[in-house]
Amino acid sequence: MNQRFIYSSLLGATLLLGSALKPQLVEPTLKDAYKAYFPIGVAVGPRNLVGPEADLILRQFNSLTAENAMKMGPIHPEENTYYWKDADAIVDFAQKHGLKMRGHNLCWHQQTPKWLFTDTEGKTVSKEVLLKRLKDHITEVVTRYKGKIYQWDVVNEAIDDNAQKFLRDSPWSQLCGEEFIAKAFEYAHEADPNAQLVYNDYNTERPSKRDRIYQLLKKLIDAKVPIHGVGLQGHWSIYEPGELALEAAIDKFSSLGLKVQITELDVSVYPAEQGGRRDKRPDESDVFTPEMAQKQEEQYRNVFRIFREKKKVITGVTFWNVSDKHSWLDTHPVAGRKNYPLLFDTNLKPKKAYYEVVKF
Repeated sequence: MNQRFIYSSLLGATLLLGSALKPQLVEPTLKDAYKAYFPIGVAVGPRNLVGPEADLILRQFNSLTAENAMKMGPIHPEENTYYWKDADAIVDFAQKHGLKMRGHNLCWHQQTPKWLFTDTEGKTVSKEVLLKRLKDHITEVVTRYKGKIYQWDVVNEAIDDNAQKFLRDSPWSQLCGEEFIAKAFEYAHEADPNAQLVYNDYNTERPSKRDRIYQLLKKLIDAKVPIHGVGLQGHWSIYEPGELALEAAIDKFSSLGLKVQITELDVSVYPAEQGGRRDKRPDESDVFTPEMAQKQEEQYRNVFRIFREKKKVITGVTFWNVSDKHSWLDTHPVAGRKNYPLLFDTNLKPKKAYYEVVKF
Protein backbone atom coordinates (compact mmCIF):
# COMPACT_ATOMS: atom_id res chain seq x y z
CA MET A 1 0.00 0.00 0.00
CA ASN A 2 1.58 3.30 -1.04
CA GLN A 3 1.78 6.41 1.11
CA ARG A 4 -0.51 8.46 -1.13
CA PHE A 5 -3.29 5.87 -0.72
CA ILE A 6 -2.79 5.76 3.07
CA TYR A 7 -2.92 9.55 3.30
CA SER A 8 -6.07 9.88 1.20
CA SER A 9 -7.78 7.15 3.23
CA LEU A 10 -6.90 8.85 6.52
CA LEU A 11 -8.05 12.23 5.16
CA GLY A 12 -11.37 10.76 4.05
CA ALA A 13 -11.92 9.14 7.43
CA THR A 14 -11.08 12.39 9.20
CA LEU A 15 -13.51 14.38 7.06
CA LEU A 16 -16.23 11.77 7.60
CA LEU A 17 -15.69 11.80 11.37
CA GLY A 18 -15.66 15.59 11.42
CA SER A 19 -18.96 15.82 9.60
CA ALA A 20 -20.48 13.28 12.00
CA LEU A 21 -19.36 15.39 14.96
CA LYS A 22 -20.83 18.62 13.58
CA PRO A 23 -24.22 19.52 15.06
CA GLN A 24 -26.98 18.69 12.61
CA LEU A 25 -29.24 21.60 11.66
CA VAL A 26 -32.74 20.70 12.80
CA GLU A 27 -35.69 22.65 11.42
CA PRO A 28 -37.88 24.28 14.07
CA THR A 29 -41.09 22.44 14.81
CA LEU A 30 -44.38 24.25 14.41
CA LYS A 31 -44.91 24.60 18.14
CA ASP A 32 -41.36 25.87 18.68
CA ALA A 33 -41.46 28.30 15.76
CA TYR A 34 -44.64 29.86 17.16
CA LYS A 35 -43.83 29.60 20.85
CA ALA A 36 -43.83 33.40 21.18
CA TYR A 37 -47.03 33.76 19.14
CA PHE A 38 -49.81 31.24 19.85
CA PRO A 39 -50.44 27.50 20.32
CA ILE A 40 -50.43 25.33 17.20
CA GLY A 41 -53.14 22.69 17.33
CA VAL A 42 -54.47 19.76 15.35
CA ALA A 43 -57.84 18.00 15.11
CA VAL A 44 -57.64 14.31 15.96
CA GLY A 45 -59.56 11.11 16.52
CA PRO A 46 -58.49 8.14 18.64
CA ARG A 47 -56.82 6.55 15.58
CA ASN A 48 -54.28 9.39 15.51
CA LEU A 49 -53.09 8.82 19.08
CA VAL A 50 -50.92 5.77 18.43
CA GLY A 51 -47.92 5.01 16.22
CA PRO A 52 -46.20 7.44 13.83
CA GLU A 53 -49.06 9.94 13.83
CA ALA A 54 -48.91 10.23 17.61
CA ASP A 55 -45.16 10.83 17.35
CA LEU A 56 -45.76 13.57 14.78
CA ILE A 57 -48.44 15.19 16.94
CA LEU A 58 -46.18 15.29 20.00
CA ARG A 59 -43.26 16.64 17.99
CA GLN A 60 -45.14 19.39 16.16
CA PHE A 61 -48.26 20.46 18.09
CA ASN A 62 -49.15 21.69 21.56
CA SER A 63 -52.94 21.79 21.33
CA LEU A 64 -55.64 19.29 20.36
CA THR A 65 -59.23 19.47 19.15
CA ALA A 66 -61.50 16.44 18.91
CA GLU A 67 -62.43 16.23 15.23
CA ASN A 68 -65.75 14.40 15.77
CA ALA A 69 -65.79 12.72 19.17
CA MET A 70 -67.36 15.61 21.09
CA LYS A 71 -70.03 16.56 18.58
CA MET A 72 -73.54 15.99 19.87
CA GLY A 73 -74.38 12.97 17.71
CA PRO A 74 -71.31 10.88 18.54
CA ILE A 75 -71.16 11.77 22.24
CA HIS A 76 -74.92 11.83 23.02
CA PRO A 77 -76.62 9.45 20.57
CA GLU A 78 -79.73 8.85 22.72
CA GLU A 79 -81.41 10.98 25.35
CA ASN A 80 -80.13 9.00 28.31
CA THR A 81 -76.98 7.62 26.69
CA TYR A 82 -73.55 9.23 26.50
CA TYR A 83 -70.61 7.68 24.69
CA TRP A 84 -67.48 8.98 26.39
CA LYS A 85 -64.80 6.54 25.22
CA ASP A 86 -63.39 8.43 22.22
CA ALA A 87 -63.61 11.89 23.79
CA ASP A 88 -62.05 10.62 27.01
CA ALA A 89 -59.16 9.05 25.07
CA ILE A 90 -58.34 12.36 23.39
CA VAL A 91 -58.58 14.38 26.61
CA ASP A 92 -56.48 11.80 28.48
CA PHE A 93 -53.81 11.96 25.75
CA ALA A 94 -53.73 15.76 26.03
CA GLN A 95 -53.50 15.60 29.82
CA LYS A 96 -50.76 12.96 29.77
CA HIS A 97 -48.58 14.95 27.38
CA GLY A 98 -49.27 18.46 28.61
CA LEU A 99 -51.20 19.62 25.54
CA LYS A 100 -53.89 22.29 25.59
CA MET A 101 -57.36 20.97 24.75
CA ARG A 102 -60.18 22.65 22.81
CA GLY A 103 -63.74 21.35 22.87
CA HIS A 104 -65.67 21.08 19.59
CA ASN A 105 -68.65 21.62 19.61
CA LEU A 106 -71.72 22.01 21.82
CA CYS A 107 -74.46 23.11 19.41
CA TRP A 108 -74.61 22.58 15.62
CA HIS A 109 -77.19 21.86 12.94
CA GLN A 110 -75.23 18.81 11.69
CA GLN A 111 -74.26 15.59 13.49
CA THR A 112 -77.15 16.23 15.84
CA PRO A 113 -79.28 13.25 16.95
CA LYS A 114 -82.91 13.26 15.82
CA TRP A 115 -84.21 12.45 19.32
CA LEU A 116 -83.31 15.97 20.41
CA PHE A 117 -86.12 17.54 18.40
CA THR A 118 -88.93 14.99 18.87
CA ASP A 119 -90.93 13.41 21.69
CA THR A 120 -91.70 9.72 22.23
CA GLU A 121 -94.50 9.93 19.68
CA GLY A 122 -92.28 11.46 17.03
CA LYS A 123 -93.84 14.91 17.33
CA THR A 124 -91.71 18.04 17.33
CA VAL A 125 -90.95 19.27 20.84
CA SER A 126 -91.60 22.77 22.15
CA LYS A 127 -88.95 25.46 22.48
CA GLU A 128 -88.92 24.95 26.25
CA VAL A 129 -88.25 21.22 25.93
CA LEU A 130 -85.53 21.74 23.34
CA LEU A 131 -83.74 24.36 25.43
CA LYS A 132 -83.94 22.10 28.48
CA ARG A 133 -82.36 19.28 26.47
CA LEU A 134 -79.66 21.64 25.21
CA LYS A 135 -78.91 22.76 28.76
CA ASP A 136 -78.74 19.18 30.03
CA HIS A 137 -76.37 18.21 27.22
CA ILE A 138 -74.05 21.18 27.61
CA THR A 139 -73.98 20.87 31.39
CA GLU A 140 -73.15 17.16 31.26
CA VAL A 141 -70.38 17.47 28.66
CA VAL A 142 -68.74 20.68 29.86
CA THR A 143 -68.82 19.59 33.52
CA ARG A 144 -67.14 16.27 32.66
CA TYR A 145 -64.14 18.08 31.17
CA LYS A 146 -64.11 21.11 33.45
CA GLY A 147 -60.53 22.20 34.06
CA LYS A 148 -59.26 20.00 31.21
CA ILE A 149 -60.73 21.86 28.23
CA TYR A 150 -59.74 25.51 28.20
CA GLN A 151 -61.89 26.63 25.27
CA TRP A 152 -65.16 25.49 23.69
CA ASP A 153 -66.66 26.04 20.27
CA VAL A 154 -70.11 26.60 21.74
CA VAL A 155 -72.27 27.36 18.70
CA ASN A 156 -71.17 26.28 15.24
CA GLU A 157 -72.24 27.71 11.87
CA ALA A 158 -75.49 29.43 12.83
CA ILE A 159 -75.36 32.07 10.07
CA ASP A 160 -76.81 31.21 6.65
CA ASP A 161 -74.68 31.17 3.50
CA ASN A 162 -77.42 33.01 1.60
CA ALA A 163 -76.73 36.74 1.80
CA GLN A 164 -80.48 37.43 1.86
CA LYS A 165 -80.93 35.47 5.10
CA PHE A 166 -79.55 35.86 8.62
CA LEU A 167 -79.85 32.65 10.65
CA ARG A 168 -79.40 29.27 9.05
CA ASP A 169 -82.73 27.50 8.59
CA SER A 170 -82.32 24.61 11.05
CA PRO A 171 -84.44 22.91 13.72
CA TRP A 172 -82.68 25.15 16.25
CA SER A 173 -83.73 28.40 14.60
CA GLN A 174 -87.16 27.06 13.60
CA LEU A 175 -88.02 26.23 17.21
CA CYS A 176 -86.05 28.86 19.13
CA GLY A 177 -85.23 31.75 16.81
CA GLU A 178 -81.97 33.34 17.90
CA GLU A 179 -82.51 32.49 21.56
CA PHE A 180 -80.73 29.12 21.41
CA ILE A 181 -77.43 30.85 20.62
CA ALA A 182 -77.34 33.04 23.71
CA LYS A 183 -78.69 30.20 25.86
CA ALA A 184 -75.94 27.83 24.70
CA PHE A 185 -73.27 30.29 25.81
CA GLU A 186 -75.02 30.88 29.13
CA TYR A 187 -75.32 27.15 29.81
CA ALA A 188 -71.65 26.57 28.98
CA HIS A 189 -70.55 29.45 31.22
CA GLU A 190 -72.61 28.09 34.11
CA ALA A 191 -71.01 24.67 33.71
CA ASP A 192 -67.44 26.02 33.58
CA PRO A 193 -67.03 29.73 34.41
CA ASN A 194 -63.31 29.58 33.57
CA ALA A 195 -63.66 28.18 30.05
CA GLN A 196 -63.24 30.48 27.05
CA LEU A 197 -66.35 30.39 24.86
CA VAL A 198 -66.25 30.80 21.09
CA TYR A 199 -68.65 31.22 18.18
CA ASN A 200 -67.27 29.20 15.23
CA ASP A 201 -68.04 29.55 11.49
CA TYR A 202 -66.66 29.27 7.93
CA ASN A 203 -66.48 31.74 5.02
CA THR A 204 -65.84 34.40 7.64
CA GLU A 205 -63.65 36.33 5.18
CA ARG A 206 -66.40 36.80 2.59
CA PRO A 207 -67.85 40.27 3.24
CA SER A 208 -71.55 39.33 3.27
CA LYS A 209 -71.20 36.48 5.73
CA ARG A 210 -68.51 38.31 7.72
CA ASP A 211 -70.85 41.24 8.29
CA ARG A 212 -73.78 39.04 9.35
CA ILE A 213 -71.54 37.13 11.78
CA TYR A 214 -70.36 40.47 13.14
CA GLN A 215 -74.01 41.51 13.59
CA LEU A 216 -74.71 38.32 15.59
CA LEU A 217 -71.63 38.71 17.75
CA LYS A 218 -72.41 42.36 18.51
CA LYS A 219 -75.94 41.40 19.58
CA LEU A 220 -74.52 38.80 21.97
CA ILE A 221 -71.99 41.22 23.42
CA ASP A 222 -74.55 44.00 23.82
CA ALA A 223 -76.80 41.52 25.66
CA LYS A 224 -73.93 40.66 28.05
CA VAL A 225 -73.83 37.06 26.85
CA PRO A 226 -70.60 35.33 28.04
CA ILE A 227 -68.71 35.05 24.74
CA HIS A 228 -64.95 35.47 24.57
CA GLY A 229 -63.87 34.72 21.03
CA VAL A 230 -64.69 33.93 17.42
CA GLY A 231 -63.36 30.97 15.47
CA LEU A 232 -62.50 31.49 11.82
CA GLN A 233 -62.55 27.92 10.56
CA GLY A 234 -59.97 28.50 7.84
CA HIS A 235 -61.22 25.92 5.34
CA TRP A 236 -59.48 27.81 2.58
CA SER A 237 -57.89 27.01 -0.78
CA ILE A 238 -54.91 27.96 -2.89
CA TYR A 239 -57.21 30.54 -4.51
CA GLU A 240 -58.80 32.21 -1.49
CA PRO A 241 -59.00 34.13 0.75
CA GLY A 242 -56.94 37.08 -0.40
CA GLU A 243 -54.73 38.78 2.13
CA LEU A 244 -56.85 41.94 2.36
CA ALA A 245 -60.04 39.93 2.97
CA LEU A 246 -58.41 37.90 5.75
CA GLU A 247 -56.96 40.97 7.43
CA ALA A 248 -60.30 42.77 7.24
CA ALA A 249 -62.13 39.85 8.89
CA ILE A 250 -59.65 39.58 11.75
CA ASP A 251 -59.75 43.33 12.33
CA LYS A 252 -63.54 43.53 12.21
CA PHE A 253 -64.15 40.73 14.71
CA SER A 254 -61.38 41.77 17.08
CA SER A 255 -62.78 45.32 17.11
CA LEU A 256 -65.57 43.87 19.26
CA GLY A 257 -63.02 42.99 21.92
CA LEU A 258 -63.14 39.30 21.01
CA LYS A 259 -60.08 37.11 20.61
CA VAL A 260 -59.70 35.29 17.29
CA GLN A 261 -58.72 31.69 16.70
CA ILE A 262 -58.12 29.91 13.41
CA THR A 263 -59.93 26.73 14.37
CA GLU A 264 -59.99 24.33 11.39
CA LEU A 265 -57.16 25.24 9.04
CA ASP A 266 -56.51 23.48 5.75
CA VAL A 267 -55.69 24.77 2.26
CA SER A 268 -57.44 22.81 -0.49
CA VAL A 269 -55.65 22.51 -3.82
CA TYR A 270 -58.97 22.86 -5.70
CA PRO A 271 -61.26 25.85 -6.29
CA ALA A 272 -64.29 26.24 -4.05
CA GLU A 273 -67.46 24.63 -5.41
CA GLN A 274 -71.11 25.56 -5.11
CA GLY A 275 -74.03 23.15 -5.10
CA GLY A 276 -73.14 20.60 -2.43
CA ARG A 277 -71.41 17.26 -2.76
CA ARG A 278 -70.79 15.41 -6.00
CA ASP A 279 -68.89 12.39 -7.32
CA LYS A 280 -65.51 12.63 -8.99
CA ARG A 281 -65.80 12.90 -12.77
CA PRO A 282 -64.02 10.34 -14.99
CA ASP A 283 -62.00 13.11 -16.67
CA GLU A 284 -60.95 14.65 -13.35
CA SER A 285 -57.38 14.32 -12.11
CA ASP A 286 -56.43 14.40 -8.45
CA VAL A 287 -52.66 14.52 -8.92
CA PHE A 288 -50.81 16.97 -6.68
CA THR A 289 -49.06 19.02 -9.37
CA PRO A 290 -46.01 21.29 -8.94
CA GLU A 291 -48.25 24.26 -9.75
CA MET A 292 -50.64 23.32 -6.93
CA ALA A 293 -47.73 22.88 -4.55
CA GLN A 294 -46.32 26.30 -5.38
CA LYS A 295 -49.64 28.06 -4.92
CA GLN A 296 -50.19 26.23 -1.63
CA GLU A 297 -46.75 27.29 -0.39
CA GLU A 298 -47.56 30.91 -1.22
CA GLN A 299 -50.95 30.77 0.48
CA TYR A 300 -49.58 29.22 3.67
CA ARG A 301 -46.74 31.75 3.71
CA ASN A 302 -49.15 34.66 3.31
CA VAL A 303 -51.74 33.61 5.90
CA PHE A 304 -49.15 32.82 8.56
CA ARG A 305 -47.49 36.16 7.98
CA ILE A 306 -50.85 37.76 8.72
CA PHE A 307 -51.34 35.55 11.77
CA ARG A 308 -47.98 36.67 13.14
CA GLU A 309 -48.79 40.32 12.49
CA LYS A 310 -52.10 39.88 14.35
CA LYS A 311 -50.63 37.96 17.27
CA LYS A 312 -52.15 40.39 19.80
CA VAL A 313 -55.63 39.14 18.92
CA ILE A 314 -54.99 35.62 17.56
CA THR A 315 -54.76 33.14 20.41
CA GLY A 316 -54.45 29.86 18.52
CA VAL A 317 -54.16 28.17 15.12
CA THR A 318 -55.48 24.61 14.69
CA PHE A 319 -55.03 22.41 11.61
CA TRP A 320 -57.95 20.20 10.62
CA ASN A 321 -56.32 16.73 10.45
CA VAL A 322 -52.72 15.65 10.90
CA SER A 323 -51.48 15.07 7.35
CA ASP A 324 -52.45 14.48 3.73
CA LYS A 325 -52.68 10.79 4.57
CA HIS A 326 -56.21 11.49 5.76
CA SER A 327 -58.26 14.66 5.27
CA TRP A 328 -61.99 15.23 5.47
CA LEU A 329 -61.53 16.97 2.10
CA ASP A 330 -60.83 13.58 0.47
CA THR A 331 -64.61 13.09 0.49
CA HIS A 332 -65.93 16.66 0.60
CA PRO A 333 -67.22 18.20 -1.58
CA VAL A 334 -66.10 15.62 -4.15
CA ALA A 335 -66.31 11.96 -3.14
CA GLY A 336 -63.21 9.99 -4.11
CA ARG A 337 -61.05 12.96 -5.07
CA LYS A 338 -57.77 13.04 -3.15
CA ASN A 339 -56.88 16.38 -1.64
CA TYR A 340 -53.53 17.57 -0.26
CA PRO A 341 -54.43 20.43 2.11
CA LEU A 342 -51.99 20.08 5.01
CA LEU A 343 -48.32 20.69 5.82
CA PHE A 344 -47.36 16.99 6.03
CA ASP A 345 -47.64 14.60 3.08
CA THR A 346 -49.20 11.14 2.91
CA ASN A 347 -45.99 9.70 4.42
CA LEU A 348 -46.11 12.21 7.31
CA LYS A 349 -43.11 14.10 5.89
CA PRO A 350 -42.96 17.92 5.82
CA LYS A 351 -43.98 19.46 2.50
CA LYS A 352 -42.38 22.59 1.08
CA ALA A 353 -45.32 24.55 2.46
CA TYR A 354 -44.21 23.52 5.96
CA TYR A 355 -40.94 25.39 5.56
CA GLU A 356 -42.80 28.50 4.41
CA VAL A 357 -44.62 28.41 7.76
CA VAL A 358 -41.71 27.72 10.13
CA LYS A 359 -39.02 29.86 8.45
CA PHE A 360 -39.60 33.56 8.95
